[in-house]
Amino acid sequence: MLALVAAAAKPEHVAQAEVPEPAPASDQALVQVRAFGVNRGELRLLASRPDGWRPGQDIAGVVVRRAADGSGPDAGTRVVACVDQAGWSEQASAPVARLASLPDSVSFEAAATLPVAGLTALRALRLGGFVLGKRVLITGATGGVGHFAVQLAAASGARVTAVARDADRGAALRGIGATEVVPALEELPGSFDLILESVGGTSLSSAMKLVGPDGALVFFGNSSQQPSSMSFADFGGHPRARLLPFHVYETGPATFGADLAFMASLIEQGRLKPQIGYQGNWRQLDAALAGLRDRRFGGKAILTID
Repeated sequence: MLALVAAAAKPEHVAQAEVPEPAPASDQALVQVRAFGVNRGELRLLASRPDGWRPGQDIAGVVVRRAADGSGPDAGTRVVACVDQAGWSEQASAPVARLASLPDSVSFEAAATLPVAGLTALRALRLGGFVLGKRVLITGATGGVGHFAVQLAAASGARVTAVARDADRGAALRGIGATEVVPALEELPGSFDLILESVGGTSLSSAMKLVGPDGALVFFGNSSQQPSSMSFADFGGHPRARLLPFHVYETGPATFGADLAFMASLIEQGRLKPQIGYQGNWRQLDAALAGLRDRRFGGKAILTID
């Protein structure tokens, strides 16, 4: 079968190649992949992994063969799944605990936006606890995680402040629940009960000064690729504030499937709207990777397999 693999000699460090068909474990379903999402972290992995390494975590498609242990959905079921790697291929093995059946009205393209970005947004918000009526600050709000986080926080009753440096993309955030949109943290007064931070560098340093008493700052990325400075004095006036590093794969992958099913149901109900910044055929992957790396679009890059 065909798959995309790491290839150092290629401009975007990826190439299409023939690979062996998957050999699923007993608790894994075999999925015919119809669409997959590209995450920014995968760009860095492609540049650092050996030739032949197979990327891909966000997939949506149809079950070809049910898990051998009898668990999970039957063959023919439309699903979304979060896999460790090797998802950018015609077929992939997916642990039953990390996949969910899709409502008929939810497209493969929409579903493929959910795994890494959706799970990160949902589970990072949970660290803040009850947010009804509270102030929530989200940096990098026009990205895949940020876009979901704004909607989920607003749906939970939070007063959401979104940070977006691009004014045009930022304006759209008001339509999905943001109470206010600002271009930079330096313009913000007051403090926040929960901050979701993914930019790193000076953004993280500034955010630490905005977390309120008993509040939490959850940081889950460093898109700026810059270090952050902090000191004890930064937390002056912020008693009991928590600084929490977040890695979605350390939050219980055994329950990924339940959360994917929940978010798919929100899409079905029109309460969660995926943002697809780029959509194309998987043979156009170079264009998707270049656009994602250069930040030419917000939201997710989604590729379909014909």
